[in-house]
Amino acid sequence: MALKNFEGAVAVITGGASGIGLATAQALHARGAHVVLADINQQGLRQAEEQTRLRNPEAMGNISSIPTDVTNEQQVQALMQKATETFGRINLVVTCAGVGRGGPIDLFTSAEMQTMMNINFMGTYHCVQAALPTMRQQQSGHFVFLSSVAGKLGAPMLTGYCASKWAIRGFSIALRAELHGSGIGVTTVYPAWVDTPMIHQGEDATQLLNVQVLLTADQVATEILQAVTEDRRDLTLAPNPDIATILQIMKEDPDKAEQLSGEAFQQRLAKIAAQQRG
Repeated sequence: MALKNFEGAVAVITGGASGIGLATAQALHARGAHVVLADINQQGLRQAEEQTRLRNPEAMGNISSIPTDVTNEQQVQALMQKATETFGRINLVVTCAGVGRGGPIDLFTSAEMQTMMNINFMGTYHCVQAALPTMRQQQSGHFVFLSSVAGKLGAPMLTGYCASKWAIRGFSIALRAELHGSGIGVTTVYPAWVDTPMIHQGEDATQLLNVQVLLTADQVATEILQAVTEDRRDLTLAPNPDIATILQIMKEDPDKAEQLSGEAFQQRLAKIAAQQRG
């Protein structure tokens, strides 16, 4: 059952201190929702709460923040319990907490891989486990999971990130099937490069990854709210022509998409090496 009206709805947003999480919180608050922000960054969380409140001073919904490490199951359980105790329900959970790191697989450590999986995927899983009992009792609710176009493609230099975002994709597909007929919806979001703190990894990485930022966090937030009202399963945002093209090829011929991605990456490597020699 789609959430058609956000006025008075209760939304819990992880990764709410910045980026897409903060933009989504502000968009929801502007529409009258009660917003519970969660983030491991306590100082940033306090600032985000104040920014959201000041941005829409006439908004009717409450805004609160709860420091939360999404990799900690007990903390996520406490977050959802507090939201339920305060408002009596949870209508929407948006899982924006995430990290993105790139680099060659030869240098990508097991600790880095584990951290990425713990935050990006296990953080999403913990939110579902913690919020689902309330939503089942209500017989309604909606989850929004932040994946990435990297959850539909294989991007060189982003092996760990791709693995975590593909995990979210598979999890959401299975979860939607499991929750069919329950009144609980799941929207999975697959954005291309978004202007958030995550993408600023340094000039070398930006050049190697061929980063072209064409989306803002506010644009993604607007699209998320629209997708929720329409109970959309898949929200893919790929304004970049090259990404849009490879996504289409991936649907039709995954082997060809892999080959083209590899060729393009090797061409970038050769170009960078030539520039360094020159």
